[in-house]
Amino acid sequence: MWYKNAVFYELYVRAFYDSNHDGRGDLQGVIQKLDYLQWLGVDCIWLLPIYPSPLKDDGYDIADYYNIHPDYGTLDDFRQLIREAHKRGMRVIADLVLNHTSDQHPWFQEARRNPHSRYRDYYVWSDTDQKYRDARIIFLDTEKSNWAWDPVAGQYYWHRFYSCQPDLNYDNPAVQEEMLRVVRFWLEMGLDGFRADAVPYLFEREGTNCENLPETHTFLKRLRRFVDAYDPERVLLCEANQPPEAVRAYFGGDLHDSSVPGDEFHMAFHFPLMPRIFMALKKEARGDLVSILEATPPIPPNCQWCTFLRNHDELTLEMVTEEERQWMWAQYAPHPRMRLNLGIRRRLAPLLDNNRAKIALANSLLFTLPGTPIIYYGDEIGMGDNIWLEDRDGVRTPMQWTAAPQGGFTASDVQPYLPVIDDPEYGYQRVNVAAQQADPHSLLNTIRTMIAVRKAHPALGWGDLAWVDFGAEHIAAYRRRHRGETLFIINNLSHESQTITLPPGEYMDLFAHRALSGGTPYTFGPYGFLWLRQRG
Repeated sequence: MWYKNAVFYELYVRAFYDSNHDGRGDLQGVIQKLDYLQWLGVDCIWLLPIYPSPLKDDGYDIADYYNIHPDYGTLDDFRQLIREAHKRGMRVIADLVLNHTSDQHPWFQEARRNPHSRYRDYYVWSDTDQKYRDARIIFLDTEKSNWAWDPVAGQYYWHRFYSCQPDLNYDNPAVQEEMLRVVRFWLEMGLDGFRADAVPYLFEREGTNCENLPETHTFLKRLRRFVDAYDPERVLLCEANQPPEAVRAYFGGDLHDSSVPGDEFHMAFHFPLMPRIFMALKKEARGDLVSILEATPPIPPNCQWCTFLRNHDELTLEMVTEEERQWMWAQYAPHPRMRLNLGIRRRLAPLLDNNRAKIALANSLLFTLPGTPIIYYGDEIGMGDNIWLEDRDGVRTPMQWTAAPQGGFTASDVQPYLPVIDDPEYGYQRVNVAAQQADPHSLLNTIRTMIAVRKAHPALGWGDLAWVDFGAEHIAAYRRRHRGETLFIINNLSHESQTITLPPGEYMDLFAHRALSGGTPYTFGPYGFLWLRQRG
């Protein structure tokens, strides 16, 4: 269960590094930056979609499951990436979109043209757009229905996301077999696993909301058996933006007995935790963190939550109340351009006012709360965003490597796929990897140290969680314990200094490497934190 104590790094190939100076990042660019990721302490790289696609949804509209997008390179480049990552002790997983394809996929094109084609039944068709009316529309700002009329087919087709992404028909056994062939293809290429996209929506049933259906779990158990039979060290990560009790089912096992091993996904994102980290930081109070983690059911021993602060999508507010959503928008997205769908399209540093201490505190929570942490590329250096770009592009701008023109992402005379951030506060001239590697006190080096400390103490990856009450809402403190190791994590959520009395015992400060004694007062600076190992 290597993933329990791992640190993941989410990487958008197009944005990472351009090796051939065409303005777009590529697989060879990722290969050239593997030493950086190894230096940072990354255990597993998560690649956003790398498949051929018309890119109407940044590659989540797949047109060929068995190849690499030509912008990114070739299958040989991919094999080399896997070899080089493994050589450095890192694993690689990639997005796998199970739920739908692009409408440009040859399967769909054949299906719409020929009602007798075997591919017709690869998709969900209807003569009416009135079926499955209890299913919600996910992208309310762009889609009016989950059905789209196809004039060539003379029927409606079902889509849970954009109309350019027709849903696959998992009631067709041939579709299930096809997707297992896709999985085997990439496992044989050496991929260490998959982040499975949009898994709650695989099946449709009248009279339901068409989410989290029993048939979906039946297929996912089959997928897990298939992957385990190939290699039990490969991993499946579930993307299900659902309440924690609904996501618990995607680990499988026995829902009434968490000691029974899971038989669906090894890992799942804890979506509801993420906005509550931002609530806690803004309110300077721990209550929202405590309540969501207390509402999180226990999971099987071979499973793990994945935690994150930001990612390639908007900061989703689907898993909060309407009142909380309005409050979050008012606090973190006062300008309409900062909002998208039911979320916020901003990066971590701008969300936290580029306050270095607050950003470090957010990462302290990320690396010490239960779960495997995922870093979004560029957040380790405090990259900014561009709210004037369309859709989610504002948080998918080129990685800033140096103070050279174009941030060292590509050649100085090449126009990148999106403009590099170039403003006075977050511009590449000030915010870049090279400058922060040279500064021992930089955000990058702080996060590198956090990663090293986390990996040296398995209690942070494997341990249980118990809240420690210091009688002050400003203090989020908890104990993590595993196999004889006990850690105390104390976070000051306040913009003001706070003084507490340390719990009884003798401790080692894991950052300053100094001994501290319980029963003595300790003063935190604004947004300060302390990671302690109990001695003896």
